[in-house]
Amino acid sequence: MPSKKKRLKEYEERIEQAKSVLSLISEDRTTPRNIRRAAKEAIKILTVGDQTQAVKSAQAISLLDDISQDTNMPAYTRTRIWNVVSILAVIKE
Repeated sequence: MPSKKKRLKEYEERIEQAKSVLSLISEDRTTPRNIRRAAKEAIKILTVGDQTQAVKSAQAISLLDDISQDTNMPAYTRTRIWNVVSILAVIKE
């Protein structure tokens, strides 16, 4: 079982890393308001709830994938969102 605990700890670290990047996006005044709002919602999904880390991750990825198609998004913000998605994509059951 130590491997399961190690994996859960790694997943928690990835979630914290993703929340940190999302926080940067949500506080960036050059990013459109709807995108900042989506970043805040993704943070909320990753923080609150009784779902597993994998379910939270999948929900956040879905939200971020939808918003990443926004044509008004600055290129650097899109890159950050893709970074978050790649961080969270590793999390599995």
